[in-house]
Amino acid sequence: MTEAPARKPSRIQQRNRKIIMDAALDVFSRHGYRGATLDQIAEAAGLSKPNILYYFDGKEDIHVQLLNTLMETWLDPLEHMNPDGDPLEEILAYVHRKLEMTREFPRESRLFANEILQGAPRMGPHLETGLKPLFERKTAVIRGWVAQGKLAQVDPRHLIFSIWSTTQHYADFDAQVQVLVPTDEDILDSADSYLVQLFTKLLTP
Repeated sequence: MTEAPARKPSRIQQRNRKIIMDAALDVFSRHGYRGATLDQIAEAAGLSKPNILYYFDGKEDIHVQLLNTLMETWLDPLEHMNPDGDPLEEILAYVHRKLEMTREFPRESRLFANEILQGAPRMGPHLETGLKPLFERKTAVIRGWVAQGKLAQVDPRHLIFSIWSTTQHYADFDAQVQVLVPTDEDILDSADSYLVQLFTKLLTP
């Protein structure tokens, strides 16, 4: 007997899942996995807790699905580093994209940071199978550019770590940045100019 094909979620079901995921992203990014509760997610979504459990198995299920979606988004800018492009331009373009992600996805950045600070209990497999091979390919590309004299002598691993830390800082430590920087200043615009100058001086042979 042939199994009936799975029914496509209705428009209302798709909308409710999106509402729940967005509410959960807000709750997890503010409270972390351990501090977040289904009650908080339900309240933020404007839905009942049983309604949340109709769509998801529980808090961990929501969190894992958010992380799965996030990982693809997070890897995309590094994936776009073109081995055939101009080395300095490619790296500066990566810096630009990471800053734009900080502007567009601050909650996602904090969600990722919280997961890593906890030891990556739910994202560990993605780091091994998704991030690590990509990281190794791109560090090999940068190492090749250095060997050809197109970039100054740098350790590609620490270069990428530096780009992550100097761009994601503005999302992950937003509360601190808001205290230290006047609210009428677009801090990411000035950060972009500063980081271009910083990495250009570092990488120019």
